This record gives sequence, C-alpha cells and structure tokens, in this order.
Amino acid sequence: MHYNNIPAGSVGIFILQKELLSRTIYHMTQHTITICKKDFFLVSFIGVSFALFSLPILINLNIPFITITPLFIVSTMLFFAVFANIALAVAWKIGTRIPVAYQFAKFGAVGAFNTFLDWSILNVLMHAFSVSDGVLFSVFKGISFVCAAISAYFWNKYWTFGAKKQSDTQEVLTFALVSGTGFLLNVGIASAIVMAAPHTQIITPAQLANIAAAAATVISLVWNFVGYKLFVFKK
Repeated sequence: MHYNNIPAGSVGIFILQKELLSRTIYHMTQHTITICKKDFFLVSFIGVSFALFSLPILINLNIPFITITPLFIVSTMLFFAVFANIALAVAWKIGTRIPVAYQFAKFGAVGAFNTFLDWSILNVLMHAFSVSDGVLFSVFKGISFVCAAISAYFWNKYWTFGAKKQSDTQEVLTFALVSGTGFLLNVGIASAIVMAAPHTQIITPAQLANIAAAAATVISLVWNFVGYKLFVFKK
C-alpha cells in the first residue's frame, strides 16, 4: 500500500489503526464459539438425568402437592430436556459476543447434573439408613460429593473446557487439590448448617439436610469453576 497522498503526521496513526484492526479481527477469529449436535445430545442427556436424579430428592422431601407418577416422570424428563436445549442455544448466542458466557453455561449444565447426582446419592443413603444428621450425615455427604466430583472431572475436562491433552499426574493432582478444597467447603458447610440449625416441626430433618446441601453447593460451585478453569483445565 502507498502512503504518498497521506500527510506525513498521519501515516503512523494510520498504520497503528490498521494493525489494531488486524489484531482485533485475529482475536475474534480465535474466540469463535461453535456449537454442534454433540452439544445438544449431551445437554439433552443432562436434562433427562436432572429429572431422574430429582426423584429420590422429591420422595425424601415428601412434598404434599407433588405425586410421583409415570406421567410426572416422563413429562419432567421432556421438560428439562427441552429447557436444557433452549438454554444452551441462548448461551451460545450470548457466547458469540462474550465467549466465557457459553463456557460458564456449559459448566452450569454440568454443575446441575453433578449437583443433582450428589443430592440424589445423598438422599438415597439417608432414606436407606433413616439418617439425616450427625456423623453419618457427614459421611453420606462425603460419599455423594466424591461421586459427583469424579463425574465432574470427566464432564468438565472433555466438554466444558474441551481439554485436548491426555490426563497427566500434575493435572490429576491439581484436580484433587481443587476438589479436595471444594470437598471441605461442601461437607463442612452442610454439616455445620445441620448441626447448628434448631430442629422445628416446620422443617423436617430431611428437608433441613437438603437445604444445607443446597447452600453448600452454591459456595463449592463457584470455587470449583474458578479452580478448574484457572488451574486444572487451563489452556
């Protein structure tokens, strides 16, 4: 390109603007967000699983106005499968402008899957052993969290963050450290709420245990996203 007809003082600015525009286009290209059939299949699976994992929770909570019937189960599965697909499509659209939004949406979907896997296992154990507080509750919460954490590792590695490299010792140890901290936060907060909250006739022990599990999950979910993104599955 010739700059003969451009005032000398403007040549530097012109070249700088051209360079900035080129870099901007390059970075936009590098952060192009794609979505494929596999994403919709996986999020549909998450939606259906979300509905199925909720069954032990609902049974244990014994909510008067909810009756578990085959029609209820099928309709709930369909609802969450459709909802998950719509939510993913919206997140992808937002992600074309804010890339991290789409990644966080996928993390949220995986988080919902593993959260309800966690709560489902917890409620199955509480129902099976008729225990919803004390030391056994902490043990059950630990078991359910570990199962969910193992599931979270594979979901987040291969789908949320799209890690390409094979798992190595450093990655596994870092994941264990981040998840171990999340474990202490999750189990510690849930156990503290159960032990500290006064027992009343308004809330049953099983309901209190699930409220405690929900509160603990919110804190550990934020910690896990930051830890996984910055330390475990960083690119």
